[in-house]
Amino acid sequence: MEGKEEDVKLGANKFSERQPLGTAAQTDKDYKEPPPAPLFEPGELKSWSFYRAGIAEFMATFLFLYVTILTVMGVNKSSSMCATVGIQGIAWAFGGMIFALVYCTAGISGGHINPAVTFGLLLARKLSLTRAVWYIVMQCLGAICGAGVVKGFEGHRFYEAVGGGANVVKHGYTKGDGLGAEIVGTFVLVYTVFSATDAKRNARDSHVPILAPLPIGFAVFLVHLATIPITGTGINPARSLGAAVIYNQDHAWDDMWIFWVGPFIGAALAAMYHQIVIRAIPFKSRA
Repeated sequence: MEGKEEDVKLGANKFSERQPLGTAAQTDKDYKEPPPAPLFEPGELKSWSFYRAGIAEFMATFLFLYVTILTVMGVNKSSSMCATVGIQGIAWAFGGMIFALVYCTAGISGGHINPAVTFGLLLARKLSLTRAVWYIVMQCLGAICGAGVVKGFEGHRFYEAVGGGANVVKHGYTKGDGLGAEIVGTFVLVYTVFSATDAKRNARDSHVPILAPLPIGFAVFLVHLATIPITGTGINPARSLGAAVIYNQDHAWDDMWIFWVGPFIGAALAAMYHQIVIRAIPFKSRA
C-alpha cells in the first residue's frame, strides 16, 4: 500500500495541469510587494503621462455625470415611475458607466473617477500626493462640466424644478443617517476597488485585471439600490459637487459636507482594513 501511495503522489506531480492552482500555488518567488509611492514626486510634473492621466480622469468624470444625471432627469420628469427605468435604472446607469469607464481608463490613469477612491489609494501609498491632488481637481472639473451639459439640454427651469440630480438627505432621515449611509456605501466601493486591483491577486490570477471593472461597477450598482432613498447616493464627492454647482440651491449646499466627509471616512476605513487586516502589510514590513 505504501508503494501505491508513492506512485499516486508521483503521478499527481508529474503533469503540469495537475499542479496546485490559486492560493496553493502562491510562493514568495511569484510576487514581491511593490514599494510605496513617494509622497511628493516632482519629476511627474515633467511627464506627459501625468497630464494625460489627469485629462483621462476629467473626460471619464464628465461622461459619468452626463449619462447618470441625464438618467436621473428622465426619471424625475415622468409622472409615473412605471413609465421610466426607475430607481433600478438609475442604479444601473451609475454602475454601468463606472464599469465602462474604469475599463477604458484603467491603463491610463487607474480609472479612479472618484476623489474618495483617489484618497483611499493615496492613504495606501499607491500614488503620490501630487498625482492625487491633480486627479481630484480634474475629477471635480469634469463633473461640473458634465452636469452643466445636462442642464443645457434640459433647460434651466426644468433642471431646477426636478432637483438637478443633486444629492441631499431625503425627508424622514437625519443628517447622521445620511453621513452613515455615505460612509458605509463608500467603504463597500473602495474595499471592492482594493480587492479587485490587488497586485498580489493579479500576479497569481492573470484574469483578475481584466475582470476588475466588473465588480467595481457592480458594487456601485448595489450601493445605489440601497442608498438612493436616503441620500440619492453620493459615494463620489465629485459627482455631488458637480451637480450642486450647476443646481446651486441652498438645500444642496447645506448637505454638501456629508458628501465629502462621509466618502473620505469610508475610503480611509476601507484602505486601513485592506492594508492592515487583509494584507497585513505593516506586519510584513517588520518581518
